[in-house]
Amino acid sequence: MKRLSLQWRITLMTVLLIGITCVAMNLLLCTSGVYYMDTIADSLQGGGTVILNDGGAASFDPQLIAPNEELTIVVDGVQGRFRTTNWYITAAVTLLSGILAYFVSGRALKPLRSFTSQVEQVQLNNLADMRIDEDAISEFRQLSRSFNQMLERLNNAFSAQRQFTGNAAHELRTPLALMQAQLELFSAEHPDVRPETAEFLTLLREQTERLIQMTRTLLEMSNLRQVERNERIQLAPMIEEIFTDLAPLSDKLGVTLTAEGDGIMTGSDALIYRLIFNLTENAVKYNRPGGSVRVSVTQELEKLLLRVSDTGCGIPEVYQRSIFQPFFRVDKSRSREYGGAGLGLSLVWEIADLHGGSVWVEKSSEKGTTIAVGLPTQQSTKP
Repeated sequence: MKRLSLQWRITLMTVLLIGITCVAMNLLLCTSGVYYMDTIADSLQGGGTVILNDGGAASFDPQLIAPNEELTIVVDGVQGRFRTTNWYITAAVTLLSGILAYFVSGRALKPLRSFTSQVEQVQLNNLADMRIDEDAISEFRQLSRSFNQMLERLNNAFSAQRQFTGNAAHELRTPLALMQAQLELFSAEHPDVRPETAEFLTLLREQTERLIQMTRTLLEMSNLRQVERNERIQLAPMIEEIFTDLAPLSDKLGVTLTAEGDGIMTGSDALIYRLIFNLTENAVKYNRPGGSVRVSVTQELEKLLLRVSDTGCGIPEVYQRSIFQPFFRVDKSRSREYGGAGLGLSLVWEIADLHGGSVWVEKSSEKGTTIAVGLPTQQSTKP
């Protein structure tokens, strides 16, 4: 019963109620009908007898019966037919009532389905636009009011989070840049330091550079929604430019880069470049030596489908949804080896969502991984 929908529960309860009522009425009618038939048969006693049976009613002439003679009518089989007919009527009424209850309950539950549909459309980027009409139906007024208040609290919390992230990243940029400059200056002025000191300085420079990259990414993520998304973008030339920028890394690791397909869309050129760059860079970094990366674009009627495939070791299924979360890493040791802060794929998800698209792991195995991005060709006019 718990697995049934609310509409089916209402329907079954209505059928049960109507069925019990019809059975009770049927029993009462049968009892009453049989009682009065027996009463009529008992009251009509006498010499004349007319048998009414299943073969049909026997005809008789009342003129042939003397005034003082008695007439007895024996009703044969009528009680059984009376009961059977009543049960047929009960079954038909119950069935028709159940069908009617199903459609009526479906119409009555239409506001609940509409409410559910609106709830399913709630995303991080549209919290402020998903308010529900509180006067649509009186039974849902309190629920709608509570839901709208929850959306408002969530929107305020995410706005505060984005503002804090942006402010923190902005404040960290200056001291980190100063630290990096001082380390480079010190290394240039003291080239003959001891090996232990040189190794320590190298480690400081690497970690400072990592912090600068993470701060820059956080600042970009906090300012994404302020970027205009009305540029005409052709993806094939952009992908070739990304391959050129990643050539030193791919040559170092022996990874081959190939591209196929083309597409045109409207959006932010800088953000789409960053989306494809991050996906391709990850595919190169976490590939096998001598492997390959293929970037393909499929143009459809109203959207683009971008796929980035590699020949790496794959992503475990349990992590395939988590990789787009900030600071998440499947293999922390390899992430430290290649640098980064675990924000690359999170930024990809943010950019795709900002353009009205989505990103997901299409397939992954020991032979490699394919990450797909679906993007609409035209951006909504709503900011």
